[in-house]
Amino acid sequence: MANSNSDKPTVMVTNDDGIDGPGLLALVHVLVSTNRYNVLVCAPDSENSAVSHCITWRRPIAAKQVDIAGATAFAVSGSPADCASLGVSKALFPSVPDLVISGINKGSNCGHHIVYSGTVAGAREAFFNGVPAVSVSYDWVEGESHINDFTLAAEACLPIINAILVEIKNQTFPQRCFLNVDLPTNVAAHKGYKLTKQGNSISKMRWRQVTSKMPKMLSSMEMEKDSATSTGIDTSTTPKEDPLFSREVTGFQHDTDDDTDHKCVKEGYITITPLGAFSNADVDCSTYLKEWLPNVADLSSSSAL
Repeated sequence: MANSNSDKPTVMVTNDDGIDGPGLLALVHVLVSTNRYNVLVCAPDSENSAVSHCITWRRPIAAKQVDIAGATAFAVSGSPADCASLGVSKALFPSVPDLVISGINKGSNCGHHIVYSGTVAGAREAFFNGVPAVSVSYDWVEGESHINDFTLAAEACLPIINAILVEIKNQTFPQRCFLNVDLPTNVAAHKGYKLTKQGNSISKMRWRQVTSKMPKMLSSMEMEKDSATSTGIDTSTTPKEDPLFSREVTGFQHDTDDDTDHKCVKEGYITITPLGAFSNADVDCSTYLKEWLPNVADLSSSSAL
């Protein structure tokens, strides 16, 4: 394990809500207050929600050291994946962290939203680089959640973090996955930890034409709650204007299986979902295509179209 300060393990924190995000600050504060870890922070200098696994390729990115009590922290002009990559590269910090934690995100990241998530991408990028990683999200609901819930969420994650670090020290942590953790809205009364699988939950969306700048896109934690809310924007345009289009949420597709991430977090569990680099197709798709592929040449020369 990395030993930048005695025998303490080194944990690096990133996120997609930005280095000033309340979830990140609460997590760092809780990690520092235990006095059990060397804490590094390498996070975007601004909001980067729903950027998925975007990376910066054609221009340099800036890293500015900032003051976060008890941690060595940098604000980076890049995406969450950029931050994770830079933070584990030894170009910014002198050693590779033992564990990367991406979060705590303001809003759950379950089902198909995992694909959109910059938070999950931060952990995935560390995983790509051979560093154990976990993404953490709190199911924030407007009108029910409070800023202090991030601290409660961070404290609820400590047993998971400590257990992962023990496995890393013993070289028994699985190398073919990283973990995605979601905490329920009522985190103070959570029902315990539950191993889940990525489900098929997703917000249903459509595009509408607007006449002014696009309104702020609803974050993942607002999508389900506000799915029936109209943006209330006049859609009339003048002939000389280029058309502008904005997303709006029209509904939500829920999971039905009992062991899926979204269903279980809504039931009050802290869900732990192992993820890999890719999402594999269902077995029935592979079976169908195995039979279909040998006939491709024949089909292409026929009048089947």
